[in-house]
Amino acid sequence: MDVDDIDRGIVAFLRRDGRATFAEIGADVGLSAPATKRRVDRLVASGAISGFAAIVDPAALGWSTEAYVEVSYSGVVSPDRLTADYTAITEVVSAWTVSGVADAVVHVQTRDVRHLEEVIQRIRVLPDVTGTQTEIVLSRLFQRSPD
Repeated sequence: MDVDDIDRGIVAFLRRDGRATFAEIGADVGLSAPATKRRVDRLVASGAISGFAAIVDPAALGWSTEAYVEVSYSGVVSPDRLTADYTAITEVVSAWTVSGVADAVVHVQTRDVRHLEEVIQRIRVLPDVTGTQTEIVLSRLFQRSPD
């Protein structure tokens, strides 16, 4: 699917306010509400927009400890295997394959440090895991959303 500047504007608006009306979005990008709806429907149908979600403050839900855990495996590990390992751990909110010493980096959110320690232990006992390196987030300075 070819995405033009209007589509990019629609996506940027939705990233800032996923609950905006088609009229509000259309006013921003220079389209009528029905034309904006057709564009959004096309973006969804093509997979360019894969869903809509609420952005939640984890601390408001009692998840006050955040960390990034680098995980090393013995041998070669596939992205499918990593996905299976980490989707099974609900405290892992995102994961990436990376270059360097570690095979993966996982972003973990927990209630407290004790809970974090329990999650790290669950990661360490996964088959073929040879080590972890954990960085605890002290404070989030800002988080950008790509437009």
